[in-house]
Amino acid sequence: MIAKIGHGANMTGALAYNQLKVDNENGQILDTQRIIETPDGIYTVAQLYRSFEPYLTANKRTEKPVLHISLNPDPADKVTDENFRQIAKDYMERMGYGQQPYIVFKHTDIERTHIHIVSTNVDRYGVKIPDTFEKLRSMDACRALEQKYNLIPATEKQRTGNEQVFRPVDYRAGEVKSQVASVVRHLPKYYQHPSLGAYNALLSLFNITAEEVKGELHGQPKNGLVYFALNEQGEKASNPFKASRFGKHAGLEELQKHFAQAKEQMKKDPARAILKNTIEAAMHTATSEAGFKKQLMEQGINTVVRRTDEGRIYGMTFIDHESRSVWNGSQLDKNLSANVFNDWWKEQAVEQRQDTENTRIKAPLQPTGKGDAEEKEETHKLFDFLNAAQPSDDFGWIDGLGGLLPEAQGEDYEEQAFANRMKKKGKRKSPGRQQ
Repeated sequence: MIAKIGHGANMTGALAYNQLKVDNENGQILDTQRIIETPDGIYTVAQLYRSFEPYLTANKRTEKPVLHISLNPDPADKVTDENFRQIAKDYMERMGYGQQPYIVFKHTDIERTHIHIVSTNVDRYGVKIPDTFEKLRSMDACRALEQKYNLIPATEKQRTGNEQVFRPVDYRAGEVKSQVASVVRHLPKYYQHPSLGAYNALLSLFNITAEEVKGELHGQPKNGLVYFALNEQGEKASNPFKASRFGKHAGLEELQKHFAQAKEQMKKDPARAILKNTIEAAMHTATSEAGFKKQLMEQGINTVVRRTDEGRIYGMTFIDHESRSVWNGSQLDKNLSANVFNDWWKEQAVEQRQDTENTRIKAPLQPTGKGDAEEKEETHKLFDFLNAAQPSDDFGWIDGLGGLLPEAQGEDYEEQAFANRMKKKGKRKSPGRQQ
C-alpha cells in the first residue's frame, strides 16, 4: 500500500475535489469521524466544512492546517468497504490523528480503487499536531497495515550495494567533468524515463543537461550524446562532455533502449493513476505555482516547468520519486497538459494582482511585509534511496524547481514545435552555416 500525504491551506478545495467524485458517481463517503451528521446522510461541501471550522478558526499560526491523505492498495488487493474504514482508522491512529475530525472518501474512477482522507493537523485548541519523521512513520504504518489486512506489500526496488552520494553540479567548484560523471554514470538506471526530454527533466535537478549531436563518420551518419553543466538560470556553463567518457549507460544507444523499455512499462504502471490523482488534488488546493510545487514536493514529486522566452509554459514534467518514474503532464491526462497550467497560473496571477491592488486601495499605508514575497520551496531528501551508507543530510540540496532545459530537448513533439516557432522569431542564420 502506498500513502501520499499532502498539507495545504484550502480546506474547501480539498473537500470540493473529493465531493466532485461523489457527485459524478466516481466515489462515495465511506466513513466520518466527528463530522456533523445530516438527516439523510447526504453532504455538501459547505456542510462538511462546518465540522472543521472550529479547528481552523482556533488555529494559532499553522500556515497549512489542511491534511489530505490518499491510501492506495495494490490493484490486485480485494479490499472491502469495511476494511477500507478500518484501514483509514488504523492509519490515522498510527499517525497521531486518531482524535481529529476526518472524512474517508472512496474513489473508483481509476482501476486502483483507493481512499482519500480529509482532515486537519491542528487540534481543537488550534495547536499543530507534531509531524516529525512523518514520511518514515507513514511507511512503517503502511507496512504494518499490509500485514494486518493481508495486503500485497509495496516493495522497494533492490539496491545494488554501490549507491552513490548524488549532488548537484556546481560549475564554479572545478572538476566539472567528475561532478557530471558521478551523476550520469549511475542515475539513468534508477528511474523510468521514456524520452530524452524526460531524462533531461531528471538531470535538471542536478544542474545537468544532455544534447543529441549528429554527424558523419566515413560517410555514415553517426549520432551521439554530449552533457553540459548548467548555471542557476538553466544555461550551459561548461564545455560539452562526450557521453562515452561516462560509460555505456550514459550513452545514446543504451538510453534509447531504456526509453523504449520505459515507455512500455509505464503504460501499465499503476503509479500513473496515483500520480494523476495526487496532481489533481494539489491543483484543487494550491493557490499559486509555488504552492502547487511545494505540495507535490511534500509527497515526493518534483515539478519541472519549461517556458518560452516570452514566459508561456510549453512543457510540464513530473518526477515521482516513490515509483522512480518521470512523466509528461499530457502523458498522464489531457487536463494536465502545459496549456492547462499556463492558463491556470495566468488566471491566478491576474487575481492576485487584483487582490493586491484592492488591498492597497483599502489600506494604502500598510507595509507589504514578508507575506507578499513568494514562499521559498523547502528542500527535500528525495534521493535518499541512492545513499545507503552516507548521512541523509547530504541530500538537503534538492530544491524541486528543476531547470530550464535546452530548447531542442522537448519530450512532446507538439509542445516542442510550438516552442521552436516562438524561438525562431528574430533569429538569423549565421553566415556559412551548413543546413
